[in-house]
Amino acid sequence: MMTRDSGILADSDIAALFETGALMSARALDHDQIQPASLDLRLSSKAYRVRASFMPGPNTPVAKKLERLKLHEIDLSEGAVLETGCVYIVPLLEALALPQELSASANPKSSTGRLDIFTRVITDSAQEFDKVPAGYHGPLYLEVSPRTFPIVARTGSRLSQIRFRKGGAQLNEAELSALHTAETLVASATPNVSNGGIALSIDLSGGENGLIGYRGKHHTSVVDVDKRAQHDVLDFWEPIYDRGHRELVLDPDEFYILVSQEAVHVPPLYAAEMTPFDPLVGEFRVHYAGFFDPGFGNVSAGGQGSRAVLEVRSHEVPFILEHGQIVGRLIYEHMLKRPKALYGSDLGSHYQAQGLKLSKHFR
Repeated sequence: MMTRDSGILADSDIAALFETGALMSARALDHDQIQPASLDLRLSSKAYRVRASFMPGPNTPVAKKLERLKLHEIDLSEGAVLETGCVYIVPLLEALALPQELSASANPKSSTGRLDIFTRVITDSAQEFDKVPAGYHGPLYLEVSPRTFPIVARTGSRLSQIRFRKGGAQLNEAELSALHTAETLVASATPNVSNGGIALSIDLSGGENGLIGYRGKHHTSVVDVDKRAQHDVLDFWEPIYDRGHRELVLDPDEFYILVSQEAVHVPPLYAAEMTPFDPLVGEFRVHYAGFFDPGFGNVSAGGQGSRAVLEVRSHEVPFILEHGQIVGRLIYEHMLKRPKALYGSDLGSHYQAQGLKLSKHFR
């Protein structure tokens, strides 16, 4: 059993944080809340509609800013609709009392990103979203802003996840190249390792049926974030087909679900994160950074050929994406140790061995 002195905490170590009091929750954990390298975070019973997104800033509790900026309070205990274009702050059920050697970072869950729900974790005195400084003691809050579909959420809904880190864990480019040579991290004949990550490109070839992606519809009904296979795809999404050009014009402020050309592999002793692509390269962004758990795309975990699903949005101007264009990078980090359960077969994970796939809410 390999043990390192720096890296991402695995599932057994996350469970141990609850036992030591470094992690606390206002109610018992859900049976599947701890993932191989992360913990799902749950909404509490109240949401606050606020005038605008904000950063607390040094020495300022979130609660103090909320007093000034909240418009009204929403009871989530029986479920409530959160509207598109509005910003909500929701206290989370989980709180932290981290030891000095542990920091953390958060990301939207895959399903959250695929519904175009913008979420960011905020701590007291925060100067960055989604970052929890080493040794932080205090509550956690989630900023939630549905962008395309109105949603129903309730106490216990899980929109975001948090990863815990001891020391520096990221592989440098030489280590990343060596790991790719040994383990094939992305299925590419000419892997592009630069800017600290390994590149992913867009697949606009369309496969057998010509389907290259989906564009979110406007003015739909609500999506219940906790219910699987509840909604008909065509009520919420417009399928997009390749017509032989292998390109796609992104319309400003439209939301697209696309897929990477390369299959992705995260070996069991590593975790990965997708970082948004450099804005200098084009007027679009792969909208949400996302976590890839140990075992994603791993053959032994039933994941051969797992591709990365990409949430893409163009900004001020229309932008042409072409087949094979680089759209994001994967950063790899060491695990402190191998998780007990790997993503995929061990957990019955919804997105293992995926191609182009919408979130689990659609049938």
